[in-house]
Amino acid sequence: MASRLNPYLNFDGNAREAMEFYRSVFGGDLKVSTFGEFGAPDPAIADQVMHAQLDTDKDYCLMASDMPPGVPHRPGNNITCSLSGEAGEGLEEAWAKLSAGGEVTVAFEKQPWGDVFGACTDRFGIPWMVNVTSR
Repeated sequence: MASRLNPYLNFDGNAREAMEFYRSVFGGDLKVSTFGEFGAPDPAIADQVMHAQLDTDKDYCLMASDMPPGVPHRPGNNITCSLSGEAGEGLEEAWAKLSAGGEVTVAFEKQPWGDVFGACTDRFGIPWMVNVTSR
């Protein structure tokens, strides 16, 4: 397997819900491991996600976890997920699903550089950029 760079997202107790949502957007195989499966002694976190990984047939990989008690969850502007490709690769559909229930910060439309581009923050607070090339 080749090296790859992928986003790793942290959530405040709703990682499973978020990752199932992302699977509904991108498809693919979602594997989820809980803290309880790895012997966490605290029953309050037993069902929370220690590690989740979504691998898609388009070779996307998205990883996530819930923050355990005592580790603060600090949403911020230090990560953005970027999707780019050509028309017909499902990016338009991904944009529609990601932006639904979230906040659109740049309208998904033709931009000065010629591509269709949009930026949004999804309903889980994760920022996304989607760029469809004009080829």
